[in-house]
Amino acid sequence: RVSFMNNQKPQKPTLSGQRFKTRKRDEKERFDPTQFQDCIIQGLTETGTDLEAVAKFLDASGAKLDYRRYAETLFDILVAGGMLAPGGTLADDMTRTNVCVFAAQEDLETMQAFAQVFNKLIRRYKYLEKGFEDEVKKLLLFLKGFSESERNKLAMLTGILLANGTLNASILNSLYNENLVKEGVSAAFAVKLFKSWINEKDINAVAVSLRKVNMDNRLMELFPANKQSVEHFSKYFTEAGLKELSEYVRNQQSIGARKELQKELQEQMSRGDPFKDIILYVKEEMKKNNISEQTVVAIIWSSVMSTVEWNKKEELVAEQAIKHLKQYSPLLAAFTTQGQSELTLLLKIQEYCYDNIHFMKAFQKIVVLFYKAEVLSEEPILKWYKDAHLAKGKSVFLEQMKKFVEWLKNAEEGNQQLSFHVE
Repeated sequence: RVSFMNNQKPQKPTLSGQRFKTRKRDEKERFDPTQFQDCIIQGLTETGTDLEAVAKFLDASGAKLDYRRYAETLFDILVAGGMLAPGGTLADDMTRTNVCVFAAQEDLETMQAFAQVFNKLIRRYKYLEKGFEDEVKKLLLFLKGFSESERNKLAMLTGILLANGTLNASILNSLYNENLVKEGVSAAFAVKLFKSWINEKDINAVAVSLRKVNMDNRLMELFPANKQSVEHFSKYFTEAGLKELSEYVRNQQSIGARKELQKELQEQMSRGDPFKDIILYVKEEMKKNNISEQTVVAIIWSSVMSTVEWNKKEELVAEQAIKHLKQYSPLLAAFTTQGQSELTLLLKIQEYCYDNIHFMKAFQKIVVLFYKAEVLSEEPILKWYKDAHLAKGKSVFLEQMKKFVEWLKNAEEGNQQLSFHVE
């Protein structure tokens, strides 16, 4: 049996050998992008730097060349002039073209013209969208392999393509690569990118795009952990001429801090923590997150009002509100040390009474209570009455306040300490 098996062996290689050869040849044809590269580079060399002609050539070539399979090669050539080796270098022995982003002039107008080439190409061959996104993510990871000028051009181009919707803001994830962040490459690249993005659109459009991909709160990650502060971010981008981006990030941080403050406040109130502890906590948060007293008094008001299940009957809700607010007036008084904060509180009370219809008649009672509890003082009340009120329910509330305002004016003029009786 052993000798029989040995006799059979020589016949096998001829069959599998032939099959193997065919497969290898197919494989070479299928995965060798050199021929594709030569065709593209030859075409680009013939069109020269006329980008209209380049767009037409690319449009026509898509019918003859396999863009789907060689998307990476195609985009490597259009950006860098030839196929990129890992790390972002151009292989020395490769043919290359100067009709590419990296060899172009470093200015916004030229990059806008190149952006049009990519737009037309991707609109014509929709399936290239994903390949292009992958290409840009790869290029961002290769940033250290490019010269400063090449990085600047790529940043401008990326900003324009983000603005016109050819690219999705999720590509920015590549900039959070640890090595790029550590060496300051990410932040420098982001400056050029955001400048061209905001130049095409505005900061609001940028904010919408970032929010869609949950990147609105991640911009500070462009810096190493020890520099991830609003102050550092703000200084860096303001000095680079991007004040609106600095303000946007500051605002985002502030919104996050305010939400956190409100959540914690409500928990402290529901636990019944002593006011002195709550006041201390709030003051620390104000200092730490640079939150104004006006903002804080508005947060405290809405927190105080949300801790109660309000009666739906108009005649009972006023009584319930006075009892509840009397209890919390020391907390509110701690954060109405400025006239502007008092006015903010008055406007919040007006808004609340208007939005919650069964509170309409309680407005004056609440204001008088806060006046007696030294949460509100004469001047802001008179200013509110004269010209600082909201339009919401204005005629109803001004009518309610008429007698009290007259009493305040008399008391102020005659300096009389009269007692005002709530009807």
